[in-house]
Amino acid sequence: MSERIVEDFLSLTSIDAESYQERQVADQVVKLLNEIGIEAVEDNVANTIGGNAGNLYGVFEGDASRPPILLSAHLDTVGPGTGKKPVVRDQVIFSDKTTVLGADDIAGVVEIIEGIRRVKESGKTHRTVEILFTVAEEVYTKGAQAFDYGKIKAKEAYCFDLSGDVGTAARRAPSLISFNAKITGKASHAGFAPEDGINAIQAAAYAISNIKQGRVDEESTVNIGTISGGKATNIVSEACTVAGEIRSFSHSKALELLSQIIMGFENATGETGAKVDFSYEIHFKAYEVDEDEAVIRRFKEGCVHLGINPIVTQTLGGADNHQFNAHGIKGIVVSCGMENVHSTEEYVTIENLEKGARLVEELITR
Repeated sequence: MSERIVEDFLSLTSIDAESYQERQVADQVVKLLNEIGIEAVEDNVANTIGGNAGNLYGVFEGDASRPPILLSAHLDTVGPGTGKKPVVRDQVIFSDKTTVLGADDIAGVVEIIEGIRRVKESGKTHRTVEILFTVAEEVYTKGAQAFDYGKIKAKEAYCFDLSGDVGTAARRAPSLISFNAKITGKASHAGFAPEDGINAIQAAAYAISNIKQGRVDEESTVNIGTISGGKATNIVSEACTVAGEIRSFSHSKALELLSQIIMGFENATGETGAKVDFSYEIHFKAYEVDEDEAVIRRFKEGCVHLGINPIVTQTLGGADNHQFNAHGIKGIVVSCGMENVHSTEEYVTIENLEKGARLVEELITR
């Protein structure tokens, strides 16, 4: 298995596939699925989201008396992802340090494919498996959002898209809300007539100074990520834009924090005479899967059978699994061995790729 899964991983990570540009990697994955007898159907979300490839959906038919499961991973990567060159050294696969590796999430893709391949070759009885490889996951799961869930029969899902050694899974994830405050003041000469101006940057500073940031409580985080504005040091700034995000394991708490932030900007601009145009987008809604659900029990039992200590935790990150749970599919996010993701220091061990494939085999046959 080692040689085969490494070959697949190196082949796929050598293909550039930043979000909205997954055409080549999608074509290669279709070939791999066809080789193991699975017909991959591509949907038309490319037209919806402005990309060049759609989500890939396929079915590995099995014993109809067992409940089916959905296995998922995504095809796209973050940047810098142009000209990727995977490097193998001491049983570890790295990038060449100029780009990301793309283990996020090609590790999940090859583990799912190899796990199914092993089951088919073994002739073991197995449940039906639905496979969904999505596009544009790294841009707030745009591909998974646009997928037609009327096709899915499974009520349980394993989303192979979590960092760390194989054997960890997250059953809880947050709501994520991004916001943007555009503040408009009044320009004037900073030296000759500062009193005639309304400083948009100052209004923004007032608002930000009253926003608690970082880990605001045990369930929530708030961050101001970017501030831009002003034209020159001798001009009272007429415009300033502030962008940030809110994450919380409680959706109601996320909305409450959003309300407080909106009020803070409105009060600050009101005091200075500036105006604010505030906008926000709810990207994900928090979910939590109970520990006694079958989807978690099966994961734990599979890990134990492989001699892996199962760890069930939570994540403050977003994944396609948010969309699954929103559509009534109880899913958990499963580690596929990737490390230092979203950086040029990204890597994965061959051992974890093998363990991930064996875990897929366990989930299918258990």
